[in-house]
Amino acid sequence: MHLKKRILVTGGAGFLGSHLCERLLEKGNDVLCLDNYFTGTKENVEHLISNSNFELLRHDVTFPLYVEVDEIYNLACPASPIHYQYDPVQTTKTAVHGAINMLGLAKRTKATIMQASTSEVYGDPQVHPQTEDYWGHVNPIGTRSCYDEGKRCAETLFFDYFRQHRLKIKVARIFNTYGPNMHPNDGRVVSNFIMQALKDEGITIYGDGSQSRSFCYVSDMVEGFIRLMESPDDVIGPMNLGNPGEFTIKELAEKIIELTNSKSKLIYKPLPEDDPTQRQPDITFAKQKLDWEPHVKLEAGLVKTIKYFKNFM
Repeated sequence: MHLKKRILVTGGAGFLGSHLCERLLEKGNDVLCLDNYFTGTKENVEHLISNSNFELLRHDVTFPLYVEVDEIYNLACPASPIHYQYDPVQTTKTAVHGAINMLGLAKRTKATIMQASTSEVYGDPQVHPQTEDYWGHVNPIGTRSCYDEGKRCAETLFFDYFRQHRLKIKVARIFNTYGPNMHPNDGRVVSNFIMQALKDEGITIYGDGSQSRSFCYVSDMVEGFIRLMESPDDVIGPMNLGNPGEFTIKELAEKIIELTNSKSKLIYKPLPEDDPTQRQPDITFAKQKLDWEPHVKLEAGLVKTIKYFKNFM
């Protein structure tokens, strides 16, 4: 029999958070979804509101929170360059103050807490693919630093709470994830390309399109989160979660044009500052400890994502 847990998901009305809330409810848990709606939307979770085990709270993690919970998934933070560069000071506060407040809550309630960290902690990596023991190559004063360094500092805090207070922590480093409930204007490559293709507009590629990314479908990522949270206490991470299948940006654009029957043409523009040329996770650790690896192929995931984005047309 499943033991019903009280679970807090910060950033729960966002892209990843909304899918996570849904899965946790399916497993019979009590879910408190917390969001300040900076990038999350009520639409992402409105189908859950009628569920008596679901509660929605408007709150900003940069302020303390007093609730009783067994587990915390700390996902709150704008995660796309357009959103996190809009108010970089607030982005750093969300990453750092948010981590401090949620760690304080976990300490008081003796909850296990998972930090949604990011592959951005590796910066523009000089090691390929990236393993968890790589310390990264990050510009501390660039336009992306508010996010990269904010998430790096959050990891520091998690490990210090673990060492100093014996807190039960989990740290997941998330690589590019896509799927329904993504923000259509978040400036991320999958959403950009799909929206441009559906409108038959030119598809904007920065640089020559040879830079690579790996794309993980959202259901695979959420499965990774839950397995990490439910893993033994000595599995704390940091742990890469992502799809090691690597595609160039140009290949992605061509695949999306094909799947949408679009008349779009490729348009090339200069590469923005600190944009990583390669991003690919080594997921050996997740395979060993969680028996986890992604199963949804890029084309199958894109078909579902395109169907979702057609609602915005």
